[in-house]
Amino acid sequence: MLHEKNELQSLVAEQKILNRIYVIRGQKVMLDRDLAEMYGVETKVFNQSVKRNIERFPKDFMFVLSEKEWENLRSQIVTSSWGGIRYRPNVFTEQGVAMLSSILNSKTAIEVNIRIIRVFTRLREYALTHKDILVQRATAGILTIILQYLKNYWKSKIVPPQEIKLDLNNSRKIMGKIIMLYGM
Repeated sequence: MLHEKNELQSLVAEQKILNRIYVIRGQKVMLDRDLAEMYGVETKVFNQSVKRNIERFPKDFMFVLSEKEWENLRSQIVTSSWGGIRYRPNVFTEQGVAMLSSILNSKTAIEVNIRIIRVFTRLREYALTHKDILVQRATAGILTIILQYLKNYWKSKIVPPQEIKLDLNNSRKIMGKIIMLYGM
């Protein structure tokens, strides 16, 4: 019974972490305020610690959101009742989160960091394990776009689709190039 309770608590904690991971600029990141909350410190104190150790956080570990990125993200998350955040937050990539462990030395920070790194690792493993499904979905999406384009093209040229012969081998070559181009 105790083991099941601990496992459930662990799953809930991991789900909370997953809910706070966003994809920005093609990278999975976490907001400074979410990390500070998880570490049990004020965001201001958290950011002061980061600033004192800024040399540990190059742009691929941490960056400040652009105004447009912040507006887009703010529309997706709930802001506080006192009017929300008045600054654009720092966001941390997986490497940045790992680096935080070198500047935050509390027992809570260490435990939280381990959990966050494990969640990032599981996300990466999931993506690798399910790559075929993700490629199929992406390919289906690309095919839908191509077919819609062709449909619009045929309408504009007033050529019935039946009169257009598709070479399957050529279509496969084109799809191969599209997949390579988009890195799927």
